[in-house]
Amino acid sequence: MGFNWESHSKKPWYVDLKEKAPVIAQAGVTDIWLPPPSQSVDRQGYLPSQLYDLNSSSYGNEAQLKELIDTLHEQGICCIADIVINHRSGWKQDAQGHWNIFEGGTPDKRLDWGPWAVVCNDIYRSGGQGKQDTGESYAAAPDLDHTNKQVQDELTDWLNWMKAEIGFDGWRFDFVKGYAPKYTKLYCQRTDPSFVVGELWTSLNYVSGRLAADQNFHRQQLCDWIDGTGGWGCAFDFTTKGVLQEAVKMELWRLRDKEGRPPGLVGWYPKKAVTFVDNHDTGSTQRHWHFPDEKVHLGYVYILTHPGIPCIFYDHYFYWGLQEQINQLLELRLRNKINAESKIKIQAADFDMYVATIADRLIVKLGPRFDMGPLLPKSSTWKLVMAGSEYAIWESTKKMAGVAPSEPEIIVVKSGPSETGDENIEVKITSDMSCETVNRIMEEVPDMVSNLHDVEKVVEECKVEYEDEGEDEEEDEEEEESSKKKLRK
Repeated sequence: MGFNWESHSKKPWYVDLKEKAPVIAQAGVTDIWLPPPSQSVDRQGYLPSQLYDLNSSSYGNEAQLKELIDTLHEQGICCIADIVINHRSGWKQDAQGHWNIFEGGTPDKRLDWGPWAVVCNDIYRSGGQGKQDTGESYAAAPDLDHTNKQVQDELTDWLNWMKAEIGFDGWRFDFVKGYAPKYTKLYCQRTDPSFVVGELWTSLNYVSGRLAADQNFHRQQLCDWIDGTGGWGCAFDFTTKGVLQEAVKMELWRLRDKEGRPPGLVGWYPKKAVTFVDNHDTGSTQRHWHFPDEKVHLGYVYILTHPGIPCIFYDHYFYWGLQEQINQLLELRLRNKINAESKIKIQAADFDMYVATIADRLIVKLGPRFDMGPLLPKSSTWKLVMAGSEYAIWESTKKMAGVAPSEPEIIVVKSGPSETGDENIEVKITSDMSCETVNRIMEEVPDMVSNLHDVEKVVEECKVEYEDEGEDEEEDEEEEESSKKKLRK
């Protein structure tokens, strides 16, 4: 996500974020969640009033927002708008003192509503004259009546304007427990967003003040909401967040459910699960439900190597000193083609150690236990690529199917004669070259090269791996036959 709870107080946030666009794109980010853009009673944008007025936002004006979106698009990044339509702040009071007279932010009558647009049983006591609420009430502003056709039509028009005129690609729907998911479906059908995610934040199951081992009821709520949107919506995986932030406190057994799958939404509906460590509500300066500070890096090791759609929090990337680690994890994910539905096999989930194999490409170990016993990856087929406090990641040395080896790049540096009277030569070996290619390069490079001490070590390792390659491919075929079961909801 591209903001935090205090972003409104910085120099125009849209300008600040625009300057960071190249860094964000280089990391491999595909979509960015931007804050609510409309005029709002609160500075953060979550009590919107004049929806069409994008010039009164604390994050910047409409022109700056468009420039930001254009820049992100040039970098290949889609822009997701934070859509707050469960409730709306009134522009002025009616004769009884209720804040239920709305102004849309245009010279015409678009989104100029009255008490008829508010549910009749609103907890805000806003004098609403509409139908019953279809979800939970929101205490800070009048709840909108999404059963009303004019409300539906004019919100649809506004969303399409946000796409066509401002440039947004997709939607993040705020407080979706406040209205029935069929209305999210309706707005998506009418606007055709590139990506949709909903914030369905409900309480997990606790027993005597401790997080219960079984969170099936909680993740079933997420599945039901997704199904209610007709499959349009993904959901933030609050189940995984809640379990993961307890698991890293020496309770790693929590990371495997009774069926041997991940315990959150990602274990049942991975292609619709948006995994995250923290956001502007749970973390930032609010810290309503924050991940343990000293374990945040483990949260990213988990979500960036596992199935699901991972979401990176702005603060963690730019302020917490985790940028290099997150970049390395993203590179690993991309290089090994880990995606939302990648196959996962959990090999261990004890109080002090968790081990899982993802897509037969990565082995991830969490926890302080040093001795992995028979689960320690074999050096002949696995290479340790990342390690830190309470984690380690191995990458398969087997060639990925359908991936052609890189062409070798040999650079001759003509910097004058060396001590032996020969020219200096620099050899560049790329990380994804096959061992066969590396060996061939070494055979073709003249013996006069004097700066290949480290490369020779690589070649020796490759010789061993290359000799075993045929045997490994046979093992791959056997493993593929025995692993055709798919995760199901």
